[in-house]
Amino acid sequence: MNNLQLEKVIKNMHAEGLKQILVCAPKSIQYLTGRFIAPGERLVALIIDQSGKAQLIANKLFAQTPLEGAELIEYSDTDDSAEVLANCVNYATLGVDKEFKSRFLLPLMAKRPDIKMVLGSTPVELARMIKTEDELEKMRYSSLLNDRAIEETIMSVRDGMSERELADNYVAASKRIAEGESFESLVCFGKNAAEPHHETGDTRLKRGDAVIIDVGLMYRDYCSDMTRTVFFSEASEEQKYIYELVRQANAAGRAAVRPGVKLKDVDAAARKVISDAGYGQYFIHRTGHNIGLEVHEYPDVSSTSEIVCQKGMTFSVEPGIYLPGRFGVRVEDLVEVTNDGCNTMNKLSRELRII
Repeated sequence: MNNLQLEKVIKNMHAEGLKQILVCAPKSIQYLTGRFIAPGERLVALIIDQSGKAQLIANKLFAQTPLEGAELIEYSDTDDSAEVLANCVNYATLGVDKEFKSRFLLPLMAKRPDIKMVLGSTPVELARMIKTEDELEKMRYSSLLNDRAIEETIMSVRDGMSERELADNYVAASKRIAEGESFESLVCFGKNAAEPHHETGDTRLKRGDAVIIDVGLMYRDYCSDMTRTVFFSEASEEQKYIYELVRQANAAGRAAVRPGVKLKDVDAAARKVISDAGYGQYFIHRTGHNIGLEVHEYPDVSSTSEIVCQKGMTFSVEPGIYLPGRFGVRVEDLVEVTNDGCNTMNKLSRELRII
C-alpha cells in the first residue's frame, strides 16, 4: 500500500464521517496499491477502515501476491463473492464507490440488510485530486511528450487524407514517443469540427477546413490531454476571428487559476470572453476536467463546481466555439495549480496556424 496516499484517504474519511469504504474503481485501487487489476466481470475491491486496516479482495485468477499493508483475501469462481465481501463489512454504514456495479451491490445489500450503504467515493477522489510532486513530474513530462506527438501529427496533414488517417498518425507517434494514447484520439475536419465529441471517421480534408486534433498519451500511467485547432491551406476572416476569441478565452481561463479560486470562476473567466463577443450560445460544454491516472477525474471545471483550486491540482482549460454545420474551434491546455497561480504543462504554441 502507498502509505502517503492511504493517509490522505483516511483523513478524508474522518472528515466525511465514514468508518469504512469500499473502493472498486481500478484506477483508484492502483492509486492506493500500485497495482492495476482489470476486473472484467469479476469482483475486485479494496476495503479500507478508518483505523488504516485495508483488505484487498480478488479472484484467485488474478494471481495476486501478498500486499504490504493490506490483507489479501482471495476467492474462487465457485465461491460466493458477495458473501466474501459481506464478511468484511464491520460497521453500520459503508461508503460505496460510485463505480461499484449493481450486480455486486444488490447481493451485498441482500446479505447485509443491517448495513446502510452511502456514496463513499469522495475520500479517494479528493486524495487523487491533489497530486504529489512525483505525480506532477510524470504529468509534466507526459504533456511535453504530447507536444511532440501532436506537432508531428500536425506536420503530417495532407490534402485529401481522412480524419481516421490523421488520427492513426497520432497513435503511431504516441506509441513511438510514449506508451500510446490516454484516450481514443478525436480528429474533426470541416463541419465535423462543430461537433465537440464528433467520432473520428472517413471525412476527407479539403482546402479551408478547420482541423481539430484532441489527443493525449500515457507516460508511466499518467495522462496528458491537449487540443489544437489549425486550418488547412487557408482561413477565412471569420475563422480567424473565432479562433482568436477561443485563444483569448483559453488565456483568460488559465489566468484565473490560483489557490483559493473556485473552479466555477475559472469557467466563468473563460466563458465571459466568448459571451461578451456574442457567441455564448456556441460554447456548449464545461471549461475543463481534472486529470491524472485517468483523463477525466473528479472534479470538473464547470459553472456549478464549488471546488476551490489548491496547489497540486491538475485540470484542463478547453473553451470552444461550435457553429453548427460550418466549423468549430477548441484550444485546450493542462494546468497545475502552483503557490500563486498556475503552470501550463503544454508548451505547444497557441498562435493561429494555417498549414
